[in-house]
Amino acid sequence: MRKLLTLFAAMCMLGTVAFAEGEGDAGFGFQAGISLGTDVLIDSLGNPETWNSLGFQPDLSIGNFGIGFDLTVHFKLMTNTALEVFPGDWVPDYEDSGRTIFDLYLPKVMYVRYGMRGDPLYAKLGSINDLTLGNGFIVGGYANTRFLPGKRIFGLDFGLDGALFNFPFVGVELLTGNLARFDVVGGRIFVRPLISTGLPILENLQVGTTLATDLDPGLYAPTTNTDPISVYGADIFLPLLSGKAFPLAAFTEVAFEPNKSSGFMIGAGGRLVSVITYGAQLRFLGAGFTPVYFDANYDLFRSQKADLMAETPSGDAFVGWLAKAGASLFDDKIFFSISVDGPFKAIPATPPLVLNSAEYPHLRGEIGMAEGLLAGFFVNGSYDKYFIGKGGTFFADLVDPVDAVITASFNYKTGAAIFTLMYNLSYNPNTLEFDVTSSLQSSIKF
Repeated sequence: MRKLLTLFAAMCMLGTVAFAEGEGDAGFGFQAGISLGTDVLIDSLGNPETWNSLGFQPDLSIGNFGIGFDLTVHFKLMTNTALEVFPGDWVPDYEDSGRTIFDLYLPKVMYVRYGMRGDPLYAKLGSINDLTLGNGFIVGGYANTRFLPGKRIFGLDFGLDGALFNFPFVGVELLTGNLARFDVVGGRIFVRPLISTGLPILENLQVGTTLATDLDPGLYAPTTNTDPISVYGADIFLPLLSGKAFPLAAFTEVAFEPNKSSGFMIGAGGRLVSVITYGAQLRFLGAGFTPVYFDANYDLFRSQKADLMAETPSGDAFVGWLAKAGASLFDDKIFFSISVDGPFKAIPATPPLVLNSAEYPHLRGEIGMAEGLLAGFFVNGSYDKYFIGKGGTFFADLVDPVDAVITASFNYKTGAAIFTLMYNLSYNPNTLEFDVTSSLQSSIKF
């Protein structure tokens, strides 16, 4: 094993030199990194376990196309000088996990991309951080990164606008959270029916329809409902003001869930003087309806949501709300935002056996600072708190980590070296305990 690790490190260095010699080619770019660090992973019994890591991350680009790899080995130096290599990095049936070769080896490709989001043609395969379809009432901020650093999932985010072919009347957006499983899949088709009329404002009207499905609700945790969960709906998006200083848009969306419940939303959002971001929604929700079913932390709560879809809705329809405010400075190099949503009614006096997050206030905060603004520091993080008020008063419960998901990444770059601390903490509603993973890495970029 020691020889294997030495050989792996040598191959990483040789590969870096070989690819670097090709950097002069027109339209071709290459970067590579070698990292050494410590990761806290969750074992098959749900216990944290510390492993050292050695990784090689080559990154190639040709024009609008780019691909990056993450070839990492976890290991331990034992007290008897023996070397133990973590087999879960390379062995599909490690601990009878049920993983296929696609589960294991596809995530070695960190990403494949073409273009940037918002371009007429955009595609990204790999880690997905914040994918939204339409106005986000069904799929909003979905991420497949909640199991890092222990598990990388290889997904797809794809967008095609007919403007690429001088036919701007139609477009399509597609997603899958995991290409190895095709568990969470979805898509949206939209049209611009008035774009050729030249009518001010109305020419940019966008009408779309969305379908998103989870084909395996019990993939990560047991659930009483193993049937596919499909949510579908329609939306309208209308930009009222354009430009960087005061963009403003109005939108609406209706959605239908498999428990025969439905919801409707109307809202608006934009910016003030290119700095202040804001948004507001008024929501009309049927009993048992969950807005933004596929949200940023869906993979953590999917079994709980599937259980809710198996229940016959009870109670009355109610009205909900969402308010969002934040700021974005220095061409979005520093940003923060806070969104709070909840019902216009009292929270349940006694929490039901199967909880519906729509019946409780929910807060999400995000903050980030890009590289190059403050010396070599760049950071990002988020805090999600569900079911506020379930365990006590609003403000006391707000800072209680129960039903919370916390992510943070701190980076410092000096020359070619980068030091990274990543931390994920989430409350597991199935075990009633916290799942904590972290990673401390030092890497060199060539």
